[in-house]
Amino acid sequence: MPGLDFLKVELDELKKQGLYQPLRVLGSEQLPTSIVNGKKVVNLSSNNYLGLATHPKMKEAMIEATKKWGAGAGAVRPIIGTMDIHLQLEKKLAEFKHMESSLVFVAGIAANRGCIQSVLSSKIKGEDEKFVVISDELNHASIIDGVRLSKAQRKVYKHKDMAELEKVLKESQGAPRIMIITDGVFSMDGDIAPLPEIAKLAKQYGAFTMVDDAHGEGVLGRNGRGTIDHFGLQGQWDIDMGTLSKAMGCLGGYIAGTKNLTDYLIQSARPFLFTTAHPPGVAAACIAAIDVMESEPWRHEKLWSNSKFFKAELSKLGFNIGNSETPITPIMIGDEVLTEKFSQRLFEEGVFGLRIIFPMVAKGKARIRTIVTATHTEEELRFALEKMKKVGQELRII
Repeated sequence: MPGLDFLKVELDELKKQGLYQPLRVLGSEQLPTSIVNGKKVVNLSSNNYLGLATHPKMKEAMIEATKKWGAGAGAVRPIIGTMDIHLQLEKKLAEFKHMESSLVFVAGIAANRGCIQSVLSSKIKGEDEKFVVISDELNHASIIDGVRLSKAQRKVYKHKDMAELEKVLKESQGAPRIMIITDGVFSMDGDIAPLPEIAKLAKQYGAFTMVDDAHGEGVLGRNGRGTIDHFGLQGQWDIDMGTLSKAMGCLGGYIAGTKNLTDYLIQSARPFLFTTAHPPGVAAACIAAIDVMESEPWRHEKLWSNSKFFKAELSKLGFNIGNSETPITPIMIGDEVLTEKFSQRLFEEGVFGLRIIFPMVAKGKARIRTIVTATHTEEELRFALEKMKKVGQELRII
């Protein structure tokens, strides 16, 4: 019997197309200079924006909570997996984001899938097929998954094109529910969604709004409160999805909004209903992360000063960094083979910059995605820039 022999065929095809990606193994803490696959490199591929993954206060909080509460929650939240410390975290998140309530999921992808599917579902048979969800064409894969899990009519507008969004909204009038969803910061290009314009159109055409702020949190807004805070839209935006696994340096995702929203998700969001709760140590570390973000504003300031320096130097060297507005800075190359070679040579020279190619981005849009953090030193960034210049000139990219 052939069994799973087809998997080898599929893997061979991925390798043939240059799309096979082996895991990179971190042999140290998640630091600006790390050990990757046994080699010491300047790490420009981490989501650890503020350097919190290794913060002493977070480590201590995780250890103490584990001693007090145990290693795991032992059940899903709706049964007996909800601990006091989970509720403390949710209260802390709601206060931090200036929302009425929040609900924590085990991952950002689970938060997106669970929330989107839930708010686009109805207890009235057949009604959810009349709902409409409108999505930016460059939204994250987890948003796309959540939309696909719903029965709603799916409509996509060109990236950040408000004229097309309005056109789609006009066409959707009469639908019982209309949802507009967008990334706050787009993870491959580093640009920011026009939330004020989206909020205005939503109000005008009777839609509700959701933002995936995974890469805006810790980066934009006061003390890293995110894209909604960045634009001063508190009270004008309906659903805020955030992550605990990037700038907060830990693990998980959450939905912030009204108490009615989180109550409804507790009853209906499948990833929440059927997944064991966070280990208490993780919840405690996330609480500590919020405290650090509020008490150590220098991290947020240093993140931006490092980012501005790095972008300016890349541009001086002649690299195309696209339309980035955040610490996510792509080096646009286009050709997939050349991008792969650039990434390999950088690694050989002591710089880890992840290559992004199809299907993560469209064909012909290959790039190296770099992320500068608050804890990179100028010496580390200058080293990386020197090697980028060397390899860029060697491969005739600049």
